[in-house]
Amino acid sequence: MEYAQKSGLQVAAKLVDFTENKLLPGTGIEAGAFWDGLARMVSGLTPQNAALLDKRAELQQAIDRWHIAHRKTPFDAAAYRAFLEQIGYLQPEGPDFTIETENVDPEVALLSGPQLVVPVMNARFALNAANARWGSLYDALYGSDAMGSLPPEGGYDADRGAQVIAWAKKFLDDAVPLDGASHADVTAYRIAGGALRASTPQGEVGLQDAGAYAGFIGSQDAPDGIVLIHNGLHIIIDIDRNHPIGKTDKAGVSDLRLEAALTVIMDCEDSIAAVDAADKVLAYDNWLGLMKGTLQDTFQKGGKSVTRRLADRIDYRDADGNASSMKGRALMFVRNVGHLMTNPAVLTEDGAEVHEGLLDALYTVTAALHDLRGAQSNSAASVYVVKPKMHGPAEVAFADETFALVEEILGLPRYTVKLGIMDEERRTSANLKECIRAARHRAVFVNTGFLDRTGDEIHTSMEAGVMKRKAQMRDEPWLAAYEDRNVDIALACGFQGRGQIGKGMWAMPDLMEAMLAAKIGHPKAGANTAWVPSPTAATLHAVHYHQVDVEQRQDELREAGPRRSLDELLTIPLAPSNGYPEADIDAEILNNAQGILGYVVRWIDQGVGCSKVPDIADVGQMEDRATCRISSQMLANWLHHGIVSEDRVRAAMHKAAEIVDRQNEGDPAYLPMGDGSDSLAFQAACDLVFKGREQPSGYTEPLLHDYRRQFKAKHAA
Repeated sequence: MEYAQKSGLQVAAKLVDFTENKLLPGTGIEAGAFWDGLARMVSGLTPQNAALLDKRAELQQAIDRWHIAHRKTPFDAAAYRAFLEQIGYLQPEGPDFTIETENVDPEVALLSGPQLVVPVMNARFALNAANARWGSLYDALYGSDAMGSLPPEGGYDADRGAQVIAWAKKFLDDAVPLDGASHADVTAYRIAGGALRASTPQGEVGLQDAGAYAGFIGSQDAPDGIVLIHNGLHIIIDIDRNHPIGKTDKAGVSDLRLEAALTVIMDCEDSIAAVDAADKVLAYDNWLGLMKGTLQDTFQKGGKSVTRRLADRIDYRDADGNASSMKGRALMFVRNVGHLMTNPAVLTEDGAEVHEGLLDALYTVTAALHDLRGAQSNSAASVYVVKPKMHGPAEVAFADETFALVEEILGLPRYTVKLGIMDEERRTSANLKECIRAARHRAVFVNTGFLDRTGDEIHTSMEAGVMKRKAQMRDEPWLAAYEDRNVDIALACGFQGRGQIGKGMWAMPDLMEAMLAAKIGHPKAGANTAWVPSPTAATLHAVHYHQVDVEQRQDELREAGPRRSLDELLTIPLAPSNGYPEADIDAEILNNAQGILGYVVRWIDQGVGCSKVPDIADVGQMEDRATCRISSQMLANWLHHGIVSEDRVRAAMHKAAEIVDRQNEGDPAYLPMGDGSDSLAFQAACDLVFKGREQPSGYTEPLLHDYRRQFKAKHAA
């Protein structure tokens, strides 16, 4: 890789070209000042970063020694907690406080709705996610299994269409009911006297709640659209009597659009495979395009060339008849990488790779200057950064210090950067109040990431004993305590009206009926956002925020007080003492092996960090590094405690490779693993298991990055 000298750093030529010719022009930041700032960050913050990682390892070693020393005696929860306090794993909890975050956009502070997470390296996916602020309920219902079945093959099915329309009209009746009639009975909508009027066989009626009317599109007598609002979310009834659907509807309704993904996380972390300067430039360039409002992508669809761009605002007349508009795009966060990884895109003077989190901090915020200083593509006052995989208050404080330095370098007001705290590591969960305190002036988001959290649970307690089977982890006391405490602590720290309290991903994008049944639990839990895997899922999940008044639910939870204890959080999910039947063990090994291989083969061979991967039953699951972390740590734990042998696991890996090869037969870019002897992906997957115990915090990144670089070098033109 070619490098250039910049302020004492060695910077990859690709990154220099992007920085000086695309990133900085228009920001008011001179190249020399930028490189000096980066050098200042590297020299000033690298020692702290390294010390925090050393502390992780030191604490893990101490916990391992404690479990080994107490392995032959019954587990003593009180002694264990006292030990964690003694070594500083558990921090003293300070007095109550309220976060002081300011200049927060309403999508984050005041509204409740779905959140998408999308790999920023894929421009098409990023654009789809940003534009998922609005979604067609008709399309989401027709094209998914949300109503209990999938659409028949062939053209439009009128019977299914009628079922969709009936479902949607029932939704309207529940969310924005008419006074004495059903939306299904309406023959025409019009606006009169600043109110909605609907013609029905029972006569002309209005809305039960006049405040649910927000405005109209087109003319008052024959509007093209009716804008309604409920629980802070907008609904648009599209009317077009010449439309194929509208001409069959008594009122000419052609679609029902829901305000869906209020926010989206453009991900530079778990869902991408960025291992070198070329990858980082692609990620930063797409984020830059989003911040400028210029990102577009052209692709082939149905034999035609299609260009996707960011959606414009939606113009309408408000309830008073004044011209107004609504945002057409989700508010965008950017997820930086955590504190662990380094990247060869920038080297120190002596050739050491720079910590990637420092690069992300400066580059993603610099890109957002284009938004703050002119483009207004996202937010007028703030840059929203999600920081993952932090372990405890000191690491959150380090992130706060990092962004303070970025703000100083770029001439931004202090606390312009808002910080989303991923509560996905055990030490953060156990010290969540103090983690929030460490960023109380910029904290804007706390989110449970139960996938990474499960992986860390297994790794932290690796020496405690044999872990339960992966599927049984969801029923463990620590997980319920984790989810409830996250909401309760965030509410106690004043997040209501200032920030988001989020819940994790629905991982099965093809199972929307099941999602509709299950994911209503997230707003009921007091979370004002939750992750979904697709724009379709966002539209359907938006229905839940009409069914649940999250603000009211949060009021109830704040009044009730804490629901779970720290002791419950610290329980360890150990397997039953009598173990598992051999058939269950075989099934668990194969399930985990297939999940690892199905994900890793795309990561290593194709550079795909997140995709829908068929599981052992051929059900598509959204997989990223977090799911891979669970599976690899699960098998590493069983190997370590002698539940399974290395030969038995290797046999399962080979069997799983055959399954994964079969599942990917239709992918022309797929490289079959065969017996694994010539497959770097197969070797990487095996290392994730057989070297899993020694990986820092059980993370998959170090091995995946190494093997991906090997693959790119081997297949370089």
